[in-house]
Amino acid sequence: MPQESLTGQRSRLSIAITGSGGSGAVTTGSILLAAIARAGYYGLMTRSAGPQIRGGESAAMVRFGPDPVHCMDDRFDILVALDWLNISRFYDEIPLGAASLILTDPAGGPVPAEILSSGGRVVELPLKAMADAVSGGRLNMAALGAAGAMAGLPLTALAAEATAALGHKSASVAESAVACIQAGYAAAPAQALRAITGGERWNMSGNEASGLGALRGGVRFVAAYPITPATEMLEWLAPRLEKVGGGLLQAEDELASVNMIIGGSFGGVPSLTATSGPGLSLMMEGLGLAVTSETPIVVANVMRGGPSTGIPTKSEQSDLNIALYGFHGDAPHLVLAATDIRDCTFTTQWAVRLAEHLQTVAIVLSDQALGQSRTVCDPPALFPDDLPRVTAEIGEEPYRRYALTESGISPMSLPGQPGGIYVADGLEHNPRGTPSSMAKDHAAQLEKRRRKLLDFDYDSHWAEIYGSGPLALVTWGSASGAVVEAAERLTAAGYATRAIALRLIAPLRHADLAQALAGAEQVLVVEQNQGAQLFHYLHSEQALPAGARSFAHPGPLPLRPGAIATAALASANHPAPSAAPGAPPAPSSAQEH
Repeated sequence: MPQESLTGQRSRLSIAITGSGGSGAVTTGSILLAAIARAGYYGLMTRSAGPQIRGGESAAMVRFGPDPVHCMDDRFDILVALDWLNISRFYDEIPLGAASLILTDPAGGPVPAEILSSGGRVVELPLKAMADAVSGGRLNMAALGAAGAMAGLPLTALAAEATAALGHKSASVAESAVACIQAGYAAAPAQALRAITGGERWNMSGNEASGLGALRGGVRFVAAYPITPATEMLEWLAPRLEKVGGGLLQAEDELASVNMIIGGSFGGVPSLTATSGPGLSLMMEGLGLAVTSETPIVVANVMRGGPSTGIPTKSEQSDLNIALYGFHGDAPHLVLAATDIRDCTFTTQWAVRLAEHLQTVAIVLSDQALGQSRTVCDPPALFPDDLPRVTAEIGEEPYRRYALTESGISPMSLPGQPGGIYVADGLEHNPRGTPSSMAKDHAAQLEKRRRKLLDFDYDSHWAEIYGSGPLALVTWGSASGAVVEAAERLTAAGYATRAIALRLIAPLRHADLAQALAGAEQVLVVEQNQGAQLFHYLHSEQALPAGARSFAHPGPLPLRPGAIATAALASANHPAPSAAPGAPPAPSSAQEH
């Protein structure tokens, strides 16, 4: 089988832009993505930075095409080097091949040997001279014009988006940017790569999409402490909450923030906090209080490389274990994961409605690869149902806040409601809410809190299922895009493959997952963490068939479709070509169930 059958889809183009601090690499990528949207394509932009808090070298990586894009390819078609300073920090994040084009200014110094070893073709243009010829000109804008021409993008889209992005500074800044773009566009080898066409799209980041989902779900109070990479969600929500009558409060720490949203929800206002791994650790006691008192809250956890401070600016799916097991005691709750940037809206909205209706804690997992990346996509889907909070109608009988109802969901009163007073604290209680240490009350309330989650009908939203075939790939979160593309490549190469991306991880839908895996001869669980956390969770739940295997790699490098496809064939004992250049290698000894 030829190697090309498992490598990238050539109807999509991938462009990487790198530069040192102040060179404008990320700004260039952002304008490029906006031009892609204006031209009617789908696209994805991820970004990378060194370990510094602010400034320093950075890279913007963009992939676009006529169909939705959910992951980066195995290699990049164009590398735009605004300069070569500290480019070594991105060697393993920007794999190149013999078909790649390397755009550089010869005045910026020689191309590093590591870059030349890829075999890509060097395209030299006097970008700095072009920029210097324009009053107030910038090299990155000349490079943007050249890259746009090489990718077949229309000049009008590039110029319009540069004006939109920079016009707020001054008209002269925008005019000089457009002049540089025009110069670079004219000098480049136009349409060195095949042009593509499309229609109108949305442009948003995962953090923005999650914030939109929170608003759509009814969240009107947010309390949080800033933390990378979740802070942008808070910045996006703050002004928009005010417009819908809500508010955002910056708490003094994560312990305060979780208790604030418990108070907001107790008062009848759907409430949310956003954090990352270290903050989630600090919230655990408060989350247990919300579970025991059956107070609905949502925690959006944007994961990053760990443990401890770890790698705040890079992505890793390594908070699954704490989301599942971090609570002390038996504390059933919801754990959900968005499958892509666009899905951050749907999953967060659904999580808010589930938490409100089931009166529990919902932890929504995304990560840096979703939260801080941007996509050009179709408008995000709406959760079609309301799932309101079940509120109490007080009668002559004494109000029983934790009544043992058939569904396990007990009507909830609001503060000040006549006859609706009850105790809501962390102590175990009887149906009235009176603290109790009696075994029968503890057993009844434990079962009530567990049963309402297990018995609820989550419909088909629990997962996204793609394709069919004897080879099954199971995944979650940001790994989903690469897994789905790997399944598509395998199917196109003659190995019928299905992909299952879990959206609701806890409670696990055993019967639904078993049906989705029915007939599978080989199952591979794919995720971006070292400990194979999803694999071991599914194993502990006895949800995997015999012979299921794990393909787990830690961050910060993204999982790439070619490596997943190669590992899938190896796990199924099929011959396969080596992984695409720059992709993580398949494990020499995969974990097996």
